[in-house]
Amino acid sequence: MRVRFLTLAGAVALSACSNTGPVQSAASDAPPAAEQSAVPLSAMSAEQIVQAMSVERKVAQLIMPDISTITPDDVRTYRFGSILNGGNSGPGGDDLAPAPEWLALADAVWEASSAPLANGEPAVPALWATDAVHGHSNIPGATIFPHNIALGATRDAELMERIGEATAAEIAATGIDWTFAPTLAVATDDRWGRTYESFSEDPQLVSKLGESTIWGLQGRPGSEGFLDQTRVIATAKHFYGDGGTGGIDRGNTAGSDEFLRSVHLAPYKPAIGAGAQTVMASFSSVNGEKMHGSKRLLTDVLRGELGFGGLVVGDWNGHGELDGCTNTDCPQSLMAGLDIFMVPEDWKGLYQSLLSQVNDGTIPMERLDEAVIRILKVKQNYGLFSRPRPSERSLAGDYSVIGADAHRAVAREAVRKSLVLLKNNGVLPLKPNAAIEVAGAGADSIAIQSGGWSITWQGGGELTNSDFPGATSIFAGLAKAMAEAGGTARLVSDSAAGAKPDAAIVVFGEEPYAEFVGDREDLAFRDEEGLELLREYKERGVPTVAVFLSGRPLWVNREISLADAFVAAWLPGTEGAGIADVLVGNTDGSPRYDFTGKLAFGWPSNCAPNSGNLFEFGQGGSYAASPALPALDLECALLNQDFSNGLRIFERGLNQAITASAADRGGQADLTNLVGKSPENAVSIAAFDKDAQEDARRITWSAPGTVVFDWKQQALPEAGALNLTYKVGARPQGQLLLKPQCEGCDDAIDLTSTVALAANLGWRTMQIPLSCLSDGELAGFTLESSSAYEFEMEIAGIVPQANDQKCTGPF
Repeated sequence: MRVRFLTLAGAVALSACSNTGPVQSAASDAPPAAEQSAVPLSAMSAEQIVQAMSVERKVAQLIMPDISTITPDDVRTYRFGSILNGGNSGPGGDDLAPAPEWLALADAVWEASSAPLANGEPAVPALWATDAVHGHSNIPGATIFPHNIALGATRDAELMERIGEATAAEIAATGIDWTFAPTLAVATDDRWGRTYESFSEDPQLVSKLGESTIWGLQGRPGSEGFLDQTRVIATAKHFYGDGGTGGIDRGNTAGSDEFLRSVHLAPYKPAIGAGAQTVMASFSSVNGEKMHGSKRLLTDVLRGELGFGGLVVGDWNGHGELDGCTNTDCPQSLMAGLDIFMVPEDWKGLYQSLLSQVNDGTIPMERLDEAVIRILKVKQNYGLFSRPRPSERSLAGDYSVIGADAHRAVAREAVRKSLVLLKNNGVLPLKPNAAIEVAGAGADSIAIQSGGWSITWQGGGELTNSDFPGATSIFAGLAKAMAEAGGTARLVSDSAAGAKPDAAIVVFGEEPYAEFVGDREDLAFRDEEGLELLREYKERGVPTVAVFLSGRPLWVNREISLADAFVAAWLPGTEGAGIADVLVGNTDGSPRYDFTGKLAFGWPSNCAPNSGNLFEFGQGGSYAASPALPALDLECALLNQDFSNGLRIFERGLNQAITASAADRGGQADLTNLVGKSPENAVSIAAFDKDAQEDARRITWSAPGTVVFDWKQQALPEAGALNLTYKVGARPQGQLLLKPQCEGCDDAIDLTSTVALAANLGWRTMQIPLSCLSDGELAGFTLESSSAYEFEMEIAGIVPQANDQKCTGPF
């Protein structure tokens, strides 16, 4: 075991940091290392350690950068207190990196942060945090459990504790210390893109399951296994009210103090009592007060009233959203009660501004020391100062732990306990000797059944089943179960092909998404693939079972009406066989497992928001008690939306009705959420933060290439314009063209003069009349550069406007 040493000779006096980085050497009056009194770091109190730290090292404890923007050398130089990997970050820039590469990077970070300092001050190791929100889901081969909305349907607190324990073990195997979980949001509007991260609309159920999850991740306080080498640090998030913003991510939760406390604050007292070491501040506001800047809420309520003694970490650049703040300058958040700034990319600027603000008195030394002491105490509780390097810990490097059979068994149990039966006309359980067909986009797609936060931040996209080694798709589970029972299951893409089956299972639902990308304006489910399949089977007289995959309840009355059985399967994760456990009967025709899941959220009766429930919270049928089906409203006026008042193409994520691709001489590549590269990498598109997390895109041409947007809606404004909010740096060296996508369109709009005039002038808006682009129905547009260039874009859309503008630039 490696032990780090430091001096007890008092605080190390160092000069102020320059603008180029932290001070590296000890003050001239520091005693030679040989004369210093060496004491193990693990033998000291947090207060003693702080006394021996320089201002530069203290400030570094407040900084949490992303692994995509730093190197181990940066860690060694600055001595960050913590790091994270975002949902799209991985070792060496590869978010599909195998587990050994994660552990190797964990060792490198530990070595860099623990390396002795020449001046004898403490070398405090860094913590590594990850979003393991439903299993260690960044790692290919890990067990991915059902998302929280499904786990809420189980109502099984003991199961949650086992899930937390299994997740912690798989995280520990890769040398990571800390997970940003569980989410304790009480989602009160299902349009919110993070609804599936919420256990329930009921605060008591959220409290119970959140408490158990924390016990599972960390161990129970006072027990022998509490925060041992098989456990990780948990995070109660997002404090508080994130689920009450009216379906808008980073919005405002309004209400009386009594209401806010009884609903949105309620889960935090049990979480703190369960020993949660960290709390994450919410992006959102409470009655107009931004959480990242609220001393009343982060200090007076969280610490004073609730008695929280751990550390408060910000969310992704959340401090930069405060009035008067930027990502690189925000003493307000620290003064409000934040202890760690999550600053993925702009860490150097924030480090320098914090250091200057401490030195000029804007931030009192007392507040700096308070934050650092809280961080150090969490590290002490975790045993970080006596732990060996990550690869030498008890589970590290045992890759059999990742996706272990025992963990997959727990996940499979969670799947079958989470299924909610909303309709059954007698087709279930499936007869053991039946010949069934399985159809639908979700039938054999582990990416779709896992949802967001699965390998990548948004999930889905170009991920294939091979990216989830060891996992089981829903179809694979059904095929195995039917074969064991004496029947057959066939995966089909054409519901009319082949002999008539005894029954058909149609697996359909939402495409994966995460965070604000998943925000919706209503609850209408518009993808009609499942609807068409159910209609086709109905016409053939084939009994059907609808298996609906979603991160929230949605209006699917048409599908419920057509199907003979309807199962809400949520987002089950990697163990699709759990669905077959309940749907397929024994050889004698009896159920192998009954439905036990109950709705943790009311199910909408209409597609309009707040229109009442078809099924209430707590409802759900079983084989023993078939569900009673209310009358179904099959009409939804929102299905035929009129886009004559405008169409958003890209704003805080790609419109779900839009497709995008990038092309070069090597061909064309489809893009998910407008992130990716063309086949020969001539065009690359990356997400970055402008006003919110990954709300803008940087398009970089290293050689000639194109980016294409296509949409299907036709009812665009008769008098309108293509609106682009953009920013450019250098003037273009070649041409930048915008080409309309429409039948018979050949002309291109030359944007070269427009962007040349905009060079280095910040964010600007251009509007190009639709009449300049197409005489008919515009179906998209292409951006094409003839040379190396960089173009940043935040918003693209169609807006109403008079068509009397000129059609030549600059626009």
